[in-house]
This record gives sequence, structure tokens and C-alpha cells, in this order.
Amino acid sequence: MRIGIIIGRIGGVDGVALETEKWIDVLKKLGHEVFIMAGEFESWNIDYEHDYLYPVLSFFSVEAEWEQRKAFFEPDKEPDALLEHVENASNMIYKTMLTWVKDKKIDAILSENASALPCHLSMGVAIKKLILKTGLPIVTHDHDFHWERGQRYVSVHPEINQYVDDNFPLLLPDVKHAAINTFGVETFKNRFNLDATLVPNVMDFNRIYGVPTPENEFFLRNIGVKEDDIALLQVTRIVRRKGIETAISLIDKLDDKKLKLVITGNNNDDENKEYYNELIDQIHELNLSNQIIFAAHKVLDHKDLSDVYAHGRAATYFSTYEGFGNALVETVLAKKPIFVNNYKPVYMQDIGNKGFETVMIEDSNLTPESVQQMSDIIYNPKRCLEIGEYNFKLGKKYFSYDVLEEKLSALFTF
Repeated sequence: MRIGIIIGRIGGVDGVALETEKWIDVLKKLGHEVFIMAGEFESWNIDYEHDYLYPVLSFFSVEAEWEQRKAFFEPDKEPDALLEHVENASNMIYKTMLTWVKDKKIDAILSENASALPCHLSMGVAIKKLILKTGLPIVTHDHDFHWERGQRYVSVHPEINQYVDDNFPLLLPDVKHAAINTFGVETFKNRFNLDATLVPNVMDFNRIYGVPTPENEFFLRNIGVKEDDIALLQVTRIVRRKGIETAISLIDKLDDKKLKLVITGNNNDDENKEYYNELIDQIHELNLSNQIIFAAHKVLDHKDLSDVYAHGRAATYFSTYEGFGNALVETVLAKKPIFVNNYKPVYMQDIGNKGFETVMIEDSNLTPESVQQMSDIIYNPKRCLEIGEYNFKLGKKYFSYDVLEEKLSALFTF
């Protein structure tokens, strides 16, 4: 089957992009030919036969930025101009998609979160128009939804809110919805009386990952971690829900100048750098500037992430909310211990109940007991290895490519 994937950006290190790459690997293994239309290809060697760069689909395109601002951040007195713009922009995008579908003889569409979260209004509406026009079978890979994001996707205009509800998620007949967590499956059932397929995020447990090599020996050294330092890893983007302030507090409570917190992600998705600046203030107030390392300039792709894990002692993951938690399973793949907040709505229901050995806190509260438990692990390399091996075996059982292959075989049968 010739499968056309529509996505805002691919090749970077955000969760949607990373998971899409895994789907591509497995779809190809199943014998499908994959074509990609994306607004951005980050760290990606574009194959022009199969990859189509369409910059309008970028979340940072003029169209997307203007729509988001007028819909949710700086609305005009009347919503008419915005609605008209989205209609016109989506028509333009839809026509380009239609040409692409015909040119590449696409048999089925995979929409990567573009039909679930209204982070690019005209792209989501264009996909809906494409399916209405062509009748192509479609799988929507729904990572998260607008009602899960508090006020982020709420407009002052009822017309805009209705428009969002009418188009996100995509509720046309015969759409196959793939939700990444149990909560998503339950949401489809409770809100729309629809059956969605649970497809957990996965990792390739057959590949070498996070292993020290001569090539990565100095990777952490080159970003400021000395040879006798101990690196804790915060392998996430810098956005508020990642709970990075809790990881910084942990460094403060452990009170060891040899401990370094390496934050790998950038702050591109942090509106006006508001959260990033709060973290800077926190670091300044706690006098931790020599122990907190922002490393996004060095961590640009998957290989770099593997190199980071190779020489880290353990990982912090104190998120308050996640659609799934890629970095958590990635840490399991790298055989490193992880310290986690019981993030909603996923952790205990989809991951924590599998039996992984972690130190878990509730409501971002670093109790003296939990800090001591983390300390006991951090300063016991032998224990770190034992935990890593134990969790790896569980991860392979529940979150491997074998699991994904079984799920995609069923989804892409039309």
C-alpha cells in the first residue's frame, strides 16, 4: 500500500515526530511504501521521490502563527476575518494535498496529530476536505486533544470554539483513530461513542542505544560535565508541563556540587520564553548556575540523545501532564534509572502499572523520603545497572517494535 503521511514537522526530537519515524520504520517493514508531506524536515535527508516539503504546514509558518494568535492569544473583536482566512488557507492547502495524493498515487492517509490538536487550524481542516473529496481511507494518530490543554486552545469567541470542536478531532465516517494511551481510548468512547485503537509509543529494543563508545566518550565533557561529575538527564523540551523546576529543586536538595543536570531540549515551544526565564530565575536564586547545563545546541538528533544517555547516571522526568511519555521509555531503552512524577493522565494507567522500578513522586512533591531514595540510587552505580537491566526487559515486553507491528498490521487493513 502507498501511505501518505501528513505532519507539521519530522526529524526533530519532539514526541510526535519521533513516534512517526517509528511508524515509518514498521510500515516499511510490513511492505508499505511511505510518502511524507511535512512543513519542516529537521535533521533529515530529504528523498524527493518520497518526501515533500510544504512549508505552509510548519507550526511556525506565517499562516499557522497568525491563526493561533487571532484564535487564542490576541483575538480581534469579531471572528469573521479569522474564519474566512482559515477557510481560504485550508482550500489552498487542500488543493496542494490533492495534487500530491494524485501524483504519488496514495492509497491511504496517516494524519500525525494534525487532525487531533488544533495547533495548525488550516492544516487540520484541509485534511478533512481532502478525505471528504477523495474518500481515501485514513488513520489519525491522535497524540493529544485541545480539551486536555487547559485554556491553551480556548477562544473568547464561541464561534471559534465551535469551529475547533467541529474539526478536531476528525470525526468523519470510517476514520480509524489510533490513541496513544488508555485515556484517549476512553475519551473517544465517552465523548463520541467511537472505538479507538490503543497504540502505545514504542522504542526499538533491538538496537544499540545509550552505550558508551570511543566516539561519544567526551560528549558530556564537551558541554560542561567534568570527568568526576555525575550527570542527571532531563531529556525533554523546555515547556512548563515537563516539570523541569522540580528537577532543579532536586539538584538543590541533593546539595552536591559534583551533580549536574543536563537539559537537552530547546525552548522553541515556550511562548515568549516565559517558562525558560522562570527556570533561569530559579537557578539564579538557588545559586546553581554551575550545575544546570542547557545543551540543546549540542543535542540535535537521535544519535546525540543516545550519546547523552551513554554517560548519564539517571534521568529526571517530573512532568505534570503527558500524552504518553517518550522520554521515559527512551530512558528504559538506555538502561538508566528514572525518577518520575505520577503525571496525568497516563503514567500509572499505561506505564507505571507494568512493574517498572522507579522512584515516583506525587503532585511534584519532593519529600525527604523520595529524595533519599533517589540519592541511594544515584550514588550506587551497581544498583543503577540492576535497575536498568530489569526495566529494559519489561520495556521490551510492553513497548517494543513487535507490539507496534501487531497494531499497525490491523490498522492498515482496509
